[in-house]
Amino acid sequence: MSMKIERNPAPVWFRPLIPLLAIVLTMVITSTLVLLVDANPLQAYYYFLVEPLSSRVSLIEVLVKSTPLLLTGAAVIFAFVGGFWNIGAEGQLLAGAAAATAIGLQMDNAPPILALPLVIGGGFLAGMAWVLIPALMKVKLNIDEVVTTLLLNSVALLGVSALLNGPWRDPVSQWPQSPEIAAAAIFPKLIPRSRLHLGFIVAIVVILMIWFVLNRTAFGLRMRAVGLSPNAARFAGIKVERTLLTAALVSGGIAGLAGAGEVAGIHYHLIDAISGGHGYTGILVATLAGLNPLGGGLAALFIGVIDTGSQSVSRALGVPVYLGDVILATLLLVTLAMLLLQRYRVRWERKGEARREVKE
Repeated sequence: MSMKIERNPAPVWFRPLIPLLAIVLTMVITSTLVLLVDANPLQAYYYFLVEPLSSRVSLIEVLVKSTPLLLTGAAVIFAFVGGFWNIGAEGQLLAGAAAATAIGLQMDNAPPILALPLVIGGGFLAGMAWVLIPALMKVKLNIDEVVTTLLLNSVALLGVSALLNGPWRDPVSQWPQSPEIAAAAIFPKLIPRSRLHLGFIVAIVVILMIWFVLNRTAFGLRMRAVGLSPNAARFAGIKVERTLLTAALVSGGIAGLAGAGEVAGIHYHLIDAISGGHGYTGILVATLAGLNPLGGGLAALFIGVIDTGSQSVSRALGVPVYLGDVILATLLLVTLAMLLLQRYRVRWERKGEARREVKE
């Protein structure tokens, strides 16, 4: 018998099952790591997947942890659908956080009705500004945006660090964090005595708007055409460069909103660890969702469950809290592998049949 790999796209009905199969396969693979620390995999995944949803407090925490992922996932989806491979959501988030901090520090005497839109708008514009140079380099010079957006993540992180160790350093504790923003610029809480804030509503609205634009507007159709084949889109009369630039700028702005939400909704000041890798996790959200905005919402909530559950399983079973990160990394690799393999199939054949095909 010999193995032959041939191109054969998976049927349409199979594609929605890919995220579910990827999750199951990831659980099977990572269960070996649970066994290595002498824990029961079934118990571990109970604390990962069920425990976070079993109480009001933990459920709210899932929504809190999902909020920035809803936005970074939406940012990546919007860019990828339009053919702009934005790997810089992390840097754009940091730019939005820095801008929201700068605006929030100036809002001492402003009413919330003025301060909140300024903080949100400032975060959006800062994210757009941070992706502008890679977008122009892509459109004007055809320079690979994967490299430029990725490198700007480090530039943004170093810029934030320079601010926190320079003009924004706490003058009392000398700790590298900015002063707190004005009370008027802090996002209101959706549920009293919880961390769930206005940013969650903003994220839901953004996802619904992106879904509408991509699926119900002529611009969304042009974006999808450019993403599938720029040359064919150009032949059809679509202005490819303008579409790419718009997709990139909107994507950067959405990622900037995530940074503004983390400052104005959670921390109330800027710190080095304001992101925690949310920009990179947004790529996982987009991949797991198959670039579907509504699927991105579900994927972000699922990752929020895993993130919350990693703390529960660590307390209950002594499993390292970093197992949650391992699960997410494995999930990304498994999902990518399944997306690739859905285009091919493996066929076993007898050696005699193979030789007969060669003769024919």
